[in-house]
Amino acid sequence: MDRVKSLEDLKKLREQALEKRKLKTASGEVQIIVGMGTVGIAAGARETLKAILEFIEKENLSGITVRQTGNIGWDSYEPIVQVVIGDQPKVTYGKVTPDVAIRIMKEHVLNGQVVKDFMLEG
Repeated sequence: MDRVKSLEDLKKLREQALEKRKLKTASGEVQIIVGMGTVGIAAGARETLKAILEFIEKENLSGITVRQTGNIGWDSYEPIVQVVIGDQPKVTYGKVTPDVAIRIMKEHVLNGQVVKDFMLEG
């Protein structure tokens, strides 16, 4: 829809916006948080986020909420991804390239095995 020409067009636009907002705020059992601060973006966080979203779409996964946040505070380990599954403690991963992100999705998110090679502790 290029232009709003009538009240009906405006209502359709409103419904579309509300639906997008609903999808963004829907909570799932799994939360994936990607650090998108300046350092993260410079280190490749956009590509990491893109890989995660493409994996979710490709595998047709549901119940996963992907959020972006600012700087997580571990600059030298960017891009950083945090995974929260249900009531389990949050796991923070560092130096998450798109390939590492896919590995985290397969091993941790789908199979419940923490990927210790990239896990940050502290």
